[in-house]
Amino acid sequence: MRSIIVIAHNLRSTHNIGSLLRTADGLGVERVYLTGYTPYPSQVDDIRLPHLARKIDKHIAKTALGAESLVPWEQRGDIVELLAELREDKYTITALEQTATARDISTYKPPERIVIILGREVEGVEQEVLALTDLQLVIPMLGQKESFNVVQAAAMALYHLRFQR
Repeated sequence: MRSIIVIAHNLRSTHNIGSLLRTADGLGVERVYLTGYTPYPSQVDDIRLPHLARKIDKHIAKTALGAESLVPWEQRGDIVELLAELREDKYTITALEQTATARDISTYKPPERIVIILGREVEGVEQEVLALTDLQLVIPMLGQKESFNVVQAAAMALYHLRFQR
């Protein structure tokens, strides 16, 4: 089975994180990394103030519905270091982003080991991070809007990556 890793980098919404963890569980994601300032569920030896950690955890749990306990996840501050480790482990590093060179995900044949980076809800993946990817993937838009919600887009992309042969 294909090994899929998700990196949620600099997302702000706790509800998006909960929903992403639930989606990751449903589509067999191996691990979710929460990087940069992305909120994360409570963890052992949490360095955040207890009342803030509890509040964030409660918001994530509202949409995760228990997936935060089912999906392996890890909080990492430095995405550059993480990407170097994953590249060393022979993962293809992709970003779900609209760029001039992005490949249409509907025609993309994914490798057996793939990372997909999801970026900020409004601005997307930062240029510095895009420069560290092997390629970018885009979901074609048919309507007048220019983008999907980050978790909706993640769900579509993960479904494709999971079941595309």
